[in-house]
Amino acid sequence: MPASTTSEVSPRTPRPTRADVRARVLEGAREVFADRGFAAASLDHVAAAAGFTKGAVYSNFAGKDELFLALMEDEVAARLAAVETAMAAARDLPEALSAVATELHRLDPRWQVLFLEFWQRAVREPAVRPAFVAARRAVRDRVTGVVAGFLAERGVGGWDAQSLAVVVLALVHGLAVETLSDPDAVPGDLLPRVLARLTGD
Repeated sequence: MPASTTSEVSPRTPRPTRADVRARVLEGAREVFADRGFAAASLDHVAAAAGFTKGAVYSNFAGKDELFLALMEDEVAARLAAVETAMAAARDLPEALSAVATELHRLDPRWQVLFLEFWQRAVREPAVRPAFVAARRAVRDRVTGVVAGFLAERGVGGWDAQSLAVVVLALVHGLAVETLSDPDAVPGDLLPRVLARLTGD
């Protein structure tokens, strides 16, 4: 029987887009940083977790600091989206505050430790500080926007959005630090009770 003259060609695997590569690198970084901490993690570890070479990491990020800051931006965006959804579904101010507190309380403890590790690096390293400060200002601006909408929709007076945003961030981080070392020290309803007092409810 004559051999087939038509060669069998396997379909080519589509090459991942730049956006796909970036997303996978960020996911790999999230996993590696959480497991190893910022200092012990390397870009080789991140590349391996993402399924790429280190070149793919460098094609999207200048280094480990920039990669962490991008990851922080993604984490904040996801958290704020969840908070906005929870607020929109609330029927009154106490329910809105409780929903906000619940979403903020869901922060992965490993992420909080990682954030504090990088915060310490930024405070001590002058070369790192400007980028970190810029990133934190961007976070505060985004939180301020959410808070401004909350104050306007709920008719809460006595606060400017920027100041309340700073207070909320400070509360979230401070309570998270206390929870990390002694979870029983922070009641689950503490944050909503404090927010309710702050907003005059």
